Amino acid sequence: MMINSKFLRLLALLLATVAVAWAQVPSPEEHFGFKIGDDYKLANYTQTEAYFKKLSASDRTRLVDIGLTEEGRRQYMLIISSPENIRKLDQYKSISQQLARAEDLSADQAKQLSETGKAVVWIDGGLHATEVVGTHQLIETMWQLVSRTDPETLRILDNVIILCTHANPDGQELVSNWYMRETDTAKRNMSIPRLYEKYVGHDNNRDFYMMNMKESQHISEQLFVEWLPQIMYNHHQRGPAGSVLAGPPYRDPFNYVYDPLIVTSIDAVGAAMNNRLNTEGKPGYTQRAGSQFSTWWNGGLRTTPYFHNMVGLLTEIIGGPTPENVPLVPDRLIPNGATPNPVTPQKWHFRQSIDYSVSLNYAVLDYAARYRSTLLYNIYQMGANAIAKGNRDNWTFYPRYIDSIKALNKRSQKPGTNNTGEGGDFSFGREDTIPAKFYSAVLRSPSLRDARGYIIPADQADFPTAVRFINALIRSGISVHKATAAFTVNGKQYPAGSYIVKTAQAFRPHVIDMFEPQDHPNDFQYEGGPPIRPYDAAGWTLAFQMGVKFDRILEGFDGPFEKLPYGQIQQPPAATFAASRNGYLLSPAANNTFIAVNELLKAGVKVSKTTKGEFYVPASARSGAVLGKLAAEYGVVAKEADARPADSRNISPARIAIWNTYGGSIPSGWISWLMEQYGFSYEFIYPAAIDAGNLRKKYDLIIFPGGAIPDTAKKKPRSGYEPKIPKASELPPEYRSWLGKITADTSIPQLKKFMEEGGEIVTIGSSANIVYHLGLPVNNALVERTAKGEIKPLSGTKYYIPGSLLTADFDTTAIENAGMPARNDVYFDRSPVFTLQPGATGIKKLIWFSGDRPLHSGWAWGQQYLKDGIAAFSAPIGKGKLLVFGPEITFRGQSHSTFRLLFNQLYK
Repeated sequence: MMINSKFLRLLALLLATVAVAWAQVPSPEEHFGFKIGDDYKLANYTQTEAYFKKLSASDRTRLVDIGLTEEGRRQYMLIISSPENIRKLDQYKSISQQLARAEDLSADQAKQLSETGKAVVWIDGGLHATEVVGTHQLIETMWQLVSRTDPETLRILDNVIILCTHANPDGQELVSNWYMRETDTAKRNMSIPRLYEKYVGHDNNRDFYMMNMKESQHISEQLFVEWLPQIMYNHHQRGPAGSVLAGPPYRDPFNYVYDPLIVTSIDAVGAAMNNRLNTEGKPGYTQRAGSQFSTWWNGGLRTTPYFHNMVGLLTEIIGGPTPENVPLVPDRLIPNGATPNPVTPQKWHFRQSIDYSVSLNYAVLDYAARYRSTLLYNIYQMGANAIAKGNRDNWTFYPRYIDSIKALNKRSQKPGTNNTGEGGDFSFGREDTIPAKFYSAVLRSPSLRDARGYIIPADQADFPTAVRFINALIRSGISVHKATAAFTVNGKQYPAGSYIVKTAQAFRPHVIDMFEPQDHPNDFQYEGGPPIRPYDAAGWTLAFQMGVKFDRILEGFDGPFEKLPYGQIQQPPAATFAASRNGYLLSPAANNTFIAVNELLKAGVKVSKTTKGEFYVPASARSGAVLGKLAAEYGVVAKEADARPADSRNISPARIAIWNTYGGSIPSGWISWLMEQYGFSYEFIYPAAIDAGNLRKKYDLIIFPGGAIPDTAKKKPRSGYEPKIPKASELPPEYRSWLGKITADTSIPQLKKFMEEGGEIVTIGSSANIVYHLGLPVNNALVERTAKGEIKPLSGTKYYIPGSLLTADFDTTAIENAGMPARNDVYFDRSPVFTLQPGATGIKKLIWFSGDRPLHSGWAWGQQYLKDGIAAFSAPIGKGKLLVFGPEITFRGQSHSTFRLLFNQLYK
C-alpha cells in the first residue's frame, strides 16, 4: 500500500512539534531529581512553583497567578486543555459563566451553548499541607496531562478544561522542608512546629463561605466568579482504617436547599471513580456509610460548591513518603455497598497513593469528557430551577415542617384511634400515610413560604459589619443589588445604600443558606441510640453569626435598585464627621469602633471609657484627623459629646498574651488573625513560659481559647488525629520552648497568682475547665442525678448540641457586655454551661439561657436542659479577674456579633 508523501511530511512535522514541546517541559524526575511518589521524598513549594512555570511552556497550558498567600508567596492555577481550547479560553469561560448563572437564557440557548462549550473541571492539591499526597498527585497529574498522547488523554484535552490549583503554597514549603531536613530517613516526620496556614492551619478548609484568608479568597474567585466549573475535586487524607480511601457518594443527611441533581450527579461521578479503580485492580474504595463524610455542611472547599450547583468531590486517601501498613479491620473485609472491593492488610508505599489519585483524576476527567454537554446543561438546569423557585411561592421540606404535619394529624385524632395507616408487616407502603389536608395546612401556609429576597437596611447600628457580610456573598458569586434611592416595601421605608439580595438567582441555595436557619434532622445510630456526629457543624447561618439586621420579604418586590457587577467588593459608606469642641463618643456596638480606638491610642490620643462601655475621645487636631480618616475609610461614627462623661476612666492598650502550643492551636490562630484585623497587639505564650512564672510583670491579660486548659479527669489516650509531639532533643533549639501542656500541678498555680496580682484571664469554650481547677463555686449544669444519687454528665441520648447557633440573654448593664443587645445568637459547640453553687458571691452572670428552646440554627437535642444555665460569667480572683465564655465568641472569624465580648476586655 502506498503512503501519501504529504501525509508523511505532516506526520514528521507533528512528531517534531511534540518532541520540541516535550523538550521544553521536563518530567518531574528531571526537575525534582526524584520520581513523584518515591519513598522518603517530598518536593517543597519553591521547587513546585518552578515546575508550574516550566509546565507553562507547553501549548496545552496557561499559567494563572491567582494572588499572594498570607505569607506572601504566589499562588498558581495551571489551566490544561488542548492547544486549540487554550487559544479560546475566554470564549469557553464565558460559556461556563452564562450556563452557571442561567440569567436571561432559554433552554434552547442553553442547549446550544452546552454543545459548543467545554466541560470545566477543578482539581486541587495541598490544602491540608501535612496531607502530602494532595500536592504531589497534582504535580504528577499535571505532568501526565501535559505529556501523554494516548487516545483517552487527547479526548479529555479536546473536551475538558482542567483547572489545576495549588491550594496552600505556604504549607507545602513548611511541611516539605521540615520533613526533608533530616538526612536519616528513619527520622523524617510531619511533626511541624506551627500551623501550616499562617493563621488557621486545618481550618483553611472551614473558610469557604466567609473567605477570611487570602488563599480562600483567591480560590473562591476562580470557583464562583471567574470559571464556575461543573465539577470540582478536592484531594485530602486520611482514609478510614482498613480502607485505602473514602470518596463519593457520601452519607446522609444532605442539605435540603440545593437541587436534587447535585445528589444524583455526585452518585454518578462517584460510580465512575469507583469503577475505574475496580477495573484497574485497585481495591479499598469506601463510600456512603463507610466514612463520616456527608453533604450537609456549607463552608468547605468541597461542600460550598454544592450550594452553587457544582459537583463537589472529596477523597480522603492513605499514604505518605514514609511507608505504612494497611491495618486489619475485620469488618471491612466483608464486601458491601459501602466497600464493594475491600483491601487486604499490606505494606503501603507513597507511589501507590499517587497512582490511585491519578486514576481517580482520570476517572473524573473521562466522565467529564464523555458527558461534557450534559454537565454543562445540568448546571444551567439547576440554575434555572433556582431562579424559578425564587420567582414563585415555594416551600422547603424542612424537618420542622414535617414535624408540624405529624403534630396536626396527632391532634386531629380522637382518643383511642390511630390514623397513621399502620398495617403491620404487610402494609404495602401505607404505614406512614395520613390525610393530605395536613400537607396543605403546613406546606401551603403563606407564612411558611421561602423568602423572595432579603433587604439589609443601611441605617442599622453596625452597617460596616453588614457590608462585610455582603462581601462574603459577593466573593461567593452571589448577585447583589444596591438601592440608589430611598424605597418602600410592605409599608416600610428603607434608605438609599441598602442592599438587596433576591433569591431568584442561580445560586439561590447559597443565599438561603446564609440567611435562613439550618434545620438539622435528629440523626441517631438507631432509635434511642447515640447521636451521629455531623461532619463539622449542624448550624452556621452567617447573617445570624454576624448580627446582620435584615428583613425577609415573602412577595415579589422591586425598587430603585442597581445590580452590582459580579465579584465587585463593597466599601462601607463614609460616615459623616464634624469637628467638635467638646470631644467625641464612640459606641462599642459597632465593631469598627475598636479599630478607631486602637488607632487613636497608637497616635498618642487619650481615650477614656465610661461605665456603659462607650469611648470618649477629647477634641484635638490629632483626634479629629484620625477620626475623620476612619469615618471615611471604615464608616466609624463619632458622635459629638457635650462634655467628657463624669464616669469615664482613661484606658491604655493591655499587654496581651494568647496561649499557643507546639504544632499550633487553630483557635489561637484565629484569635491572632482577628486581633490583627482590629489593630490589637499581642504575643503568643507557651506552657513553659507560664510555668516559669512572673507573668504579671509581662502581661495584663492572657487569652485561653478552647483546648488550652485540660479537664480535671484522668489523662485520656491520644487521639489518632492529634500530632505526635517530638522530644526537645529532636527539635531545633528555637522550638524547644514551645513544648509542654498546661498542667494542674504547675501551670494553674501560676495562673492563679497572675490573677491575684491584678492580671485578667479570658477563657473560651473548653478552657472554662480552669474554674474547676480553681475550685470556684460553680457547677456543670449539664448533669443528672442517678438512682443511686450520683451526679454524672447527661448522656448523648438525652442531650447533644454540636456546632449550632443558640439565642442567649445578656446582661446589658455589665461593662464586659458593652454594645451587646439583650438577646443575641452565640455559636455553641458542645460548650460548657454552668450553675452557681448556693451562696456563691462575687460571680457576675453575663450570658445565660432563659428559655427551654434557645436553638436558632442547627441541631439541639435535649435543649430544654439549657434552661437557666449560665453561658458566661466573671469572677474576681484577688486583685484580678477571670472571664469565662462557654460559647465560641470568636468562632473562625465569623461570629462578628460576639467579637466585642473579647474586645471589651482588651484595655487597661
